[in-house]
Amino acid sequence: MGLFGFGKKKHHDDDAARDKDAKKARQNAVDANDSKAAAADDNEAKQSEVAAQAKEQNASQGAEATTEPNQSEAAEEQADYPTEASEEYEGRGEDWGPWDVRDEYVPDYDEYLDLGAYYIPFMKGIELRIKAARANKAVLGATITYGTSSLEVEAFAAPKTLGLWDDVRADLLDSKSDVAKEVPGVFGMELILPVPIKEGKMVTTRIVGVDGPRWMLRGIFSGKAATDPDDEETQALNRFFSQIVVERGEEPLAPRDLIPMHAPVTPGERKAAAEQAQQENAEIPQRPKGPFDSDQQVEQKTTLSRGPMFSEVR
Repeated sequence: MGLFGFGKKKHHDDDAARDKDAKKARQNAVDANDSKAAAADDNEAKQSEVAAQAKEQNASQGAEATTEPNQSEAAEEQADYPTEASEEYEGRGEDWGPWDVRDEYVPDYDEYLDLGAYYIPFMKGIELRIKAARANKAVLGATITYGTSSLEVEAFAAPKTLGLWDDVRADLLDSKSDVAKEVPGVFGMELILPVPIKEGKMVTTRIVGVDGPRWMLRGIFSGKAATDPDDEETQALNRFFSQIVVERGEEPLAPRDLIPMHAPVTPGERKAAAEQAQQENAEIPQRPKGPFDSDQQVEQKTTLSRGPMFSEVR
């Protein structure tokens, strides 16, 4: 009985083990099928996502291709000075002009007109008038007329460390306190100043100043360029002023002294003068440099001659 009973229990245990293994196998098969289905779903989702991204990228590329000409046109039409009025003029010498000849990003001014203290660009439709002293005919400044507007430009020496425009503006305000008005502008703080002319008439002027390294450039605008900031003449003369390149020079000057100017010199005249100077320097014979070496011989001549011979007699 004992043996029979033991064998029956083992038989039941074996059946239970087989049932358990079969159940486990079926569960593994179900899990495998579920994993395959999940993988398929994931793969399908990824494919859908990739397709959506590709579609979005194509649409974006199409939009960029469509807007690219407009962006190029905007870059070409970008102003040379800030278009918004402000109390401070920041970025001179890096983003905006007027420029100094030593600025890193100074524009190519080879084709500019040379006036000594500064170089001015050529612009279609302008008229240039030179202001000179009656006594010695020294050039003092230049006035550019465009349409019904004009711009008078003067360059002054300034201290090495401090700007000059704040002081000049304050002095103008003190002397013209009854009519002058200080307002923010595209070149920083500027003055609106009515100026009397012939027959008791008044002309409104807009005075701007920009500080550079040891110089200050002052511009006096009149006409529409002084009264209408949105007018085409105003924008053209603002751009002209911002493109001027100043050459302070190394001559010692007191602050507020005008930087010396001369009569206009065209790019062609500058080029011809440079070629002539180069030719003259090439015609000067080369002289030896440094001490004489062993290949050079030096002949010395003297007037000394041999004297009479003396002998001893005994």
